[in-house]
Amino acid sequence: MSPDVFYGWRSLLLRAFGARIGKRVRIRSTTRVTYPWKLTIGDYVWVGDDCVFYNLGEIVLGSHVAIAHDVYFCTGLHDYRKIDFPIGQEPIRIEDEVWITNDVFIGPGVTIGRGSIVGARSTVLNDLPEGMICYGNPAKAIKPRKMHEQTARAEEERVR
Repeated sequence: MSPDVFYGWRSLLLRAFGARIGKRVRIRSTTRVTYPWKLTIGDYVWVGDDCVFYNLGEIVLGSHVAIAHDVYFCTGLHDYRKIDFPIGQEPIRIEDEVWITNDVFIGPGVTIGRGSIVGARSTVLNDLPEGMICYGNPAKAIKPRKMHEQTARAEEERVR
């Protein structure tokens, strides 16, 4: 626990335990990370209150990602086909420019494509494509994310 404005302190502390944290990352004080050495966060990322990174496996967040409050990243799973029910893990990857809104569950092995938005209270159990607005239980792509013309032009120039 630390005061809300101590973003740099939290990033420093996570780095001290092996996390790879980019520049200008803002992680709220109530966020929980199970294994910092299995966490990679790009530049200009916001992580809201009460988020959980249950990272038995790797979790990678790209740059310019916004994670709202109460988002649960779960890389752990059990093999229900075996009698001893062994625990396993599958990584989670969130690509650049993704917005994950409030109270979303993201399951093991999921990749969320660049520029997508995941709607509130969604359950993400499968990969989601890039540039889409997605929601539901289970979450699925609903419609393309339309960008303002000015943003689209800036993106085209960046790609060139």
